Amino acid sequence: MSQMPDLIALLALAAVAGLWLKSSRARERAVDEARRQCMQHGLQLLDETVGLRSVRLRRVAGRRRLELGYAFEVSAHGDDRLDGRLWMQGDRMVSLSLPSPSEPPPERDESPPPQARKDNVIPLRPRRRTEH
Repeated sequence: MSQMPDLIALLALAAVAGLWLKSSRARERAVDEARRQCMQHGLQLLDETVGLRSVRLRRVAGRRRLELGYAFEVSAHGDDRLDGRLWMQGDRMVSLSLPSPSEPPPERDESPPPQARKDNVIPLRPRRRTEH
């Protein structure tokens, strides 16, 4: 009789390991899809990774399907971080949300430094070396 709890524990451990492997493969597919979509839309995928943000059941053709939502960050101009999302059902992407690459970069403070002269030229002086 003591073999039954051991068998149940072993089956539960196998189920957890199988779920972990399946979710790892799904995440890899989502990274590949995010990379492909970023290249197609002229964006750079930052950190080369996605993060699982949501899991939901969706009805597709009368059947309930598990839909995984992944979030990631992209850059349109090289100095910005914008959010992107994609939703996967199994091996295929069903929805995508990306920022438009035509959005202007964030505004920067273009005021001259306080030591700038009227002609906006700052004379260069040799740096003094200091010993530590």
